[in-house]
Amino acid sequence: MVPSPSSPPLPTSRVRKDQPSLVKGKTLWKVDEGTLASGAEGFSAEKVFMKNSSFMAYTYDDLIMLPGHISFGTDGIDITTRLTKNIRLSVPFVSSPMDTVTEDIMAINMALQGGIGIIHSNMSIAEQAEHVFKVKKYKNGFITDPICLSPKHTIKDVIKIKKKLGYSGIPITHNGEMGGRLLGIISNRDTSFENDVSIQLAQIMTPREKLTVATEGVSLVEANELLKKSKKGKLPVVNTDDELVALIARTDLQKNIDFPLASKDANKQLLVGASIGTRPEDKERATALVEAGADVIVVDSSQGDSVYQLEMVQYLKERFPNVDVIGGNVVVPSQALHLIQAGVDGLRVGMGIGSICTTQEVCAVGRAQASAVYHISKFARKYGVPICADGGIKSTGHITKALSCGASTVMMGSMLAGTDESPGEYFYQDGVRLKKYRGMGSIEAMSKGSEKRYVWDDTTAHVKVAQGVSGAVQDKGSLRRYIPYLSQGVRHGLQDAGVSSLDQAWEKLYNGKLRFEIRSPAAQKEGGVHGLHSYQKRLY
Repeated sequence: MVPSPSSPPLPTSRVRKDQPSLVKGKTLWKVDEGTLASGAEGFSAEKVFMKNSSFMAYTYDDLIMLPGHISFGTDGIDITTRLTKNIRLSVPFVSSPMDTVTEDIMAINMALQGGIGIIHSNMSIAEQAEHVFKVKKYKNGFITDPICLSPKHTIKDVIKIKKKLGYSGIPITHNGEMGGRLLGIISNRDTSFENDVSIQLAQIMTPREKLTVATEGVSLVEANELLKKSKKGKLPVVNTDDELVALIARTDLQKNIDFPLASKDANKQLLVGASIGTRPEDKERATALVEAGADVIVVDSSQGDSVYQLEMVQYLKERFPNVDVIGGNVVVPSQALHLIQAGVDGLRVGMGIGSICTTQEVCAVGRAQASAVYHISKFARKYGVPICADGGIKSTGHITKALSCGASTVMMGSMLAGTDESPGEYFYQDGVRLKKYRGMGSIEAMSKGSEKRYVWDDTTAHVKVAQGVSGAVQDKGSLRRYIPYLSQGVRHGLQDAGVSSLDQAWEKLYNGKLRFEIRSPAAQKEGGVHGLHSYQKRLY
């Protein structure tokens, strides 16, 4: 699958730098200290989370941010951030290492939109490494894994592919696989007037000698010129042995010339991460992932403060010093401190708060996410370690709250599971288009290997204790529209709070100028859609 473009470039910023808002030629008045101390302007995060006489932990829904003064447009808001000590992202979004969320297609599209995807480990070492390799070798506008057929396939096979994938322009190779010797191409005009679906493609395909092809190493600009001259819809790319190495489609080429926000490494390849467990065999997995090109390794445990994870982090930092490591999951500073001591470059925060997670219910251990994010962010900041808020995200408002509580990035599962780029097929239930989504602690996922996320040593439990469920999420369309929607929602939230960048949000968070309140259950209800007989909610 070749992705479509990100949203059009934003116009020039309307921020008036070094020019404070004026009224009648004078700077804006400031609220007096008495009013500020009364709570009329809300409270600092320190008072909400640390000087908390009720001893309560808070979720995103409990929390509301109070407005600030706006002197800039949304186009002037900077949401660039750090995933780890060494990796920067244009947008603060990370796709979760879950088997119904992130494989190569999701990771490619997340990186093109300015975020990053973390490939899940609920598969063999070779399979996971191949997903990482596909992301790293991806070239914008080039289809590197097209569906191929052989000359012995029939029109019936083409019809099946068209019904499933929506296109019929298919390369024909000698073995019907990518990397095979190119023999021709089959298109809609070759099959439209044939009534016998049993006809072999060798009889009707456009043969190799009549094709316009590009050689390996061709640039997008050169490919576009070749397509213009040939007036064809597809341009095969072959190597010196005439083996198919890529395919370029005119429609995709026109849409994919530029992704200005794309997350790339020093070699201009897309950034990608991958998860591993803490068992001895995961050292072999890590080696394969690094060799495939992984930029960051996420050590994936539901409870990150274990001797097994500390040993794994130390091994990774010693063995692969140029690859960043994210540890977790953690929710209290002592957990974070041990992982920081071991050498992590980033922390993953959250325990038992995902929509499909039952850890808090089953194990009685965890923490409300807003409190966890604030406390770990504040603590890890002293060591220069960014944190990723993992779980509990249900809306752009939740993303804004997570970032405003100190998170550098947010990791999303259910928010991304219903997109076109997530693994799995759509299905319909009661007229609603859905995709399967399951927790890695569900029995179904654990049976495929994810048990190691919840049982850290190499013993095999006779009774599996589920810490997640399986379900379904509604279709959200393509990331090419969804990620720009999320980005713009976050910008609107930051604008209303009176901050023009994430760095400024964190500065105001810790100096007490970013103000919060805790909402009652009635206030939470009031803050959502209410009082209607019926309504339709559209994201964009």
